[in-house]
Amino acid sequence: MNTLAQRLNVDRLLLQAPMAGSQGSALALSVCAAGGIGALPAAMLSPEALTQELQTLSTGTDRPWNVNFFCHTPPLPDPAREARWREALSPYYAEAGLDINAVPAGAGRVPFSHAVADLVEPFRPPIVSFHFGLPAPDLLARVKGWGSVVLSSATTVDEALWLQAEGVDGVIAQGVEAGGHRGMFLSPHAPPLRGSLPPEGADPAWGGPAPDHLTADLTTQMGTFSLLPQVVAAVNLPVIAAGGIADAAGVRAALALGASGVQVGTAYLCSDEATTSAVHRAALQSEAARHTALTTLFSGRPARGIVNRVMRELGPLNPAAPAFPTATAAIAPLRTYWEKRGSGDFSPLWSGQNASGCRSLPAGEITRQLLLGFGV
Repeated sequence: MNTLAQRLNVDRLLLQAPMAGSQGSALALSVCAAGGIGALPAAMLSPEALTQELQTLSTGTDRPWNVNFFCHTPPLPDPAREARWREALSPYYAEAGLDINAVPAGAGRVPFSHAVADLVEPFRPPIVSFHFGLPAPDLLARVKGWGSVVLSSATTVDEALWLQAEGVDGVIAQGVEAGGHRGMFLSPHAPPLRGSLPPEGADPAWGGPAPDHLTADLTTQMGTFSLLPQVVAAVNLPVIAAGGIADAAGVRAALALGASGVQVGTAYLCSDEATTSAVHRAALQSEAARHTALTTLFSGRPARGIVNRVMRELGPLNPAAPAFPTATAAIAPLRTYWEKRGSGDFSPLWSGQNASGCRSLPAGEITRQLLLGFGV
């Protein structure tokens, strides 16, 4: 018996992954209309935009939908690291004729907070999901008090067990194949930090080793079909498989390994309703999509994207990249400059390892094809 599906009053748990920068409520509503569960990525939205999108979702469907938030702790300023990052990027600024000194430092994503919760609470979303662990206990209790189903991503068995102990309603088992940001939050050396500033020298987004130790932490990451059965065996919660699932056959495989449902992202990136840029769409539907890598260059945290020039030349895990999310500010002007010239060489071309399902179709049609994997 699928208790999570029962609670949401749906027959099948097909979740569309929240994809910041590549979608809004239009994609989510199309997925809902076809029988899936659409999602809204909220970490990059202004308060005004978030309110508008929530209004659109709440009035646009009677099916469950998901709003997703990041719950990182913003890092302390690190001028020395920022200077090293700008030095690494300076040859590219010179090539483009841009002034790197004119670019202000700053973050491109905000974590979930009580101020954000004030905006969300009137809408009482059916599902609230989190990436990078969970918010502070008082915030989590507030969300659960709305009656919202709470989900969060786990990339290891230890993370899944921690999420269960903290009271989530379901775990999204995110395999290393998945596109976009890894949801990893629990280092092998330290518990996650929640609702407090980190000790001096620690990276607050990680709750343990600083980003220089990313490569060591990435050794904990497993493929979806290795991670999934281990998480299913370890927790007494519904488990949703994510990463590398692009068609009905992938859905069936995940269900066979004990998943209660699946979450699919990359397959929707070229849908009619996605806001994916032209250069990103072209890369996803080219042979380049066969080569992806985890990189910290675009945000400061490891995220999977199609390998491009800046990843090749700087190395995808260059230690000069500042802590999440402050790496974004200095590389953004290069992205803008080259995208205007039809190039994605400095763009975060997020993609999972399996882009074979990434087609130019209505999101509803993609959803209906994926639902065939449930066999009902």
